[in-house]
Amino acid sequence: MNLNNTIEDWLTRTQRNRAPANRPFVTLSYAQSLDGSIALRSCEPLALSGSESLRLTHQLRSLHDGILVGIGTVLADDPQLNVRHWSGLSPQPIVLDSQLRMPSDARLRQCAEKPCWILTTQSNQWSEQEGAEICSLQPGADGRVCLQNALALLYEKGIRQLMVEGGANVITAFIKAQLVDVVVITLVPKFVGGYKAVGDLEIGSRVELPVIQPFNTERLGDDVIMWGELAYPTNLSR
Repeated sequence: MNLNNTIEDWLTRTQRNRAPANRPFVTLSYAQSLDGSIALRSCEPLALSGSESLRLTHQLRSLHDGILVGIGTVLADDPQLNVRHWSGLSPQPIVLDSQLRMPSDARLRQCAEKPCWILTTQSNQWSEQEGAEICSLQPGADGRVCLQNALALLYEKGIRQLMVEGGANVITAFIKAQLVDVVVITLVPKFVGGYKAVGDLEIGSRVELPVIQPFNTERLGDDVIMWGELAYPTNLSR
């Protein structure tokens, strides 16, 4: 069995066996350099994945109902979030955009088949914009979209498996809130010295660190794929 099939079988089995109650199953997936960088600088895109690992990423997208990024990723990369490098169905694109900064010409707003869902803290008077469905939510303590409320809404809208791709603020927030179920990370054999994938998790000691358990690795082309379930300090024995 090749690596793509191995990871697909593992993911679909884990999605089935670990389906959370009242929120989507969350897969965190992104590419980083050896030093943990995902870009040269904030808001400056950097393509890291090789062709084989990029194909795997698009395969993973096809195994989810929705795919979520933050507005920073949209402004920097103008992504499409589809499965153009894999034969399968594209997931529902979703953007965390507290202040409704999504450009009207963003590629995510040009897809007639699946208009982008924008999760925001702005008033529901913004219920419709061309190429997008605006979903207004109460802000969290930090003034941004509350992730727990966002996932509850997505669950109500039929999203059962959600892939989260970034950027750094979104990655950090999901891990910090203990809302990531599994991770699939592409490790690229380069040093970048740039913008890191994970920021301050406000963890005070080693025993509080989230752990990938079990931890799997395998080479794919020039890259290394790392995957496994993410266990948190309160339930490391699961």
